[in-house]
Amino acid sequence: MKLVKALGTALIAVSLSAPALAQQANAQPDRIDQLAQMVGLNEDQQEEIRGVFDELQGQIVDLRQQAQTLQQQLQAEVKADFSEDAIREHAEELGDVTGEMAALSTLMQAKVEGIFTDEQRTELKMQMQKMQQMQQQQMQQGGQ
Repeated sequence: MKLVKALGTALIAVSLSAPALAQQANAQPDRIDQLAQMVGLNEDQQEEIRGVFDELQGQIVDLRQQAQTLQQQLQAEVKADFSEDAIREHAEELGDVTGEMAALSTLMQAKVEGIFTDEQRTELKMQMQKMQQMQQQQMQQGGQ
């Protein structure tokens, strides 16, 4: 089950790491297509997952932009004549925004998880184990 959640988290992390919203929109079908091939999603499941992403991704992107703005505001307070109140206010707002991002990301992950069949979850778990083994081998080879 942890591996299934890891893929969900990885899928979400990939969607959040794209530098531009347009790139995210273009990449989304590719990620869903890859997931479909990996675990054998049918068309209805793919559409349902696309719906989940469409529903929550825009909110997450907006919150991510708010978090970046708040982080910049916090950094602007690093000066000799700083305002502790302003720092604490921006930090609290940043905490609220990142908390909401975490909640939405987890909701997205849970909704996608609910779309899979038991067989697909098992297949996903096996695929994730293979990927982790390959990553470990690459890390070991890179360290030598």
